[in-house]
Amino acid sequence: MPLHIHTPLIESAALSRAAGCSIWLKLEALQPPGSFKIRGIGAACEHYARQGAKRFVSSSGGNAGLAVAYAGRHLSIPVTVVVPETTSERAKQLLSREGAEVIVHGASWQEANALAQSMLQVSDAFLHPFDNPLLWSGHATMIDEVAATGNKPDAVLLSVGGGGLLAGVMEGLARNGWGDVPVLAVETHGAASLHAAMQAGQPTALEAVTSIATSLGARQVCARAFELSQRGKVHSLLVSDEQAVAACTRFLDDHRLLVEPACGAALAVAYDMPEALAAFKKVLIIVCGGATASADNLHRWTAQFV
Repeated sequence: MPLHIHTPLIESAALSRAAGCSIWLKLEALQPPGSFKIRGIGAACEHYARQGAKRFVSSSGGNAGLAVAYAGRHLSIPVTVVVPETTSERAKQLLSREGAEVIVHGASWQEANALAQSMLQVSDAFLHPFDNPLLWSGHATMIDEVAATGNKPDAVLLSVGGGGLLAGVMEGLARNGWGDVPVLAVETHGAASLHAAMQAGQPTALEAVTSIATSLGARQVCARAFELSQRGKVHSLLVSDEQAVAACTRFLDDHRLLVEPACGAALAVAYDMPEALAAFKKVLIIVCGGATASADNLHRWTAQFV
């Protein structure tokens, strides 16, 4: 059995009304560790376990790190996660509850990642948060599940951070014969690394990530995501932090499901930008989740815009 679950695919009456088209939701927020990350991370951990890995090492204090910790616990393999100083207490607590060793180091993910890399022993496996073909193939299973229903969308709407979800979804579309389906890639203004690369026509690193949507906080998308963006089927969209947070609140009211602003970015397009979806009759939204989302955090995020 894989470490991820087969998630529901539902039509959203509320989002369909707001968007002016039929909106379908792939509810990845219901994955046991809280996000889609367990699909690819879980597949990679199982692969490394078969190769004899004695420890998993990660450098993410967010959804990827939590997926590694969850996978390690289920595979009975120790996990070490190096997180930057900006990582929330809630995230550190969730990692510890999964049995992971948590090491706090550096002001940014780059510094935490450098330490994690320096710690690797021969018998360790490193789990990158988004840049690994094993992850993309695992993430593609969500499209396999949609394709099994025969419910082909006219477009897929998703949030982009480091590009792992984008790469996985596009792999899933291709292997199910849906390569003609465009992908609407959404970022917040303060974390728009894919948008910057597409505008420049080459991989581009942001000077800093300033968005509240910290799970989108990769200063540069992986090379695979940039390569896919140049094939004409990826369309970049931007929303504000305020729109992303408001979408989280509206989604909680509409579907009783709490997600983080990184996920709210994609939902915000359906709620606030129907013109971006006007060319489509049926749109699939990847509700990617957010393990660190909580009622207290949502109140705190919302208060910043009052």
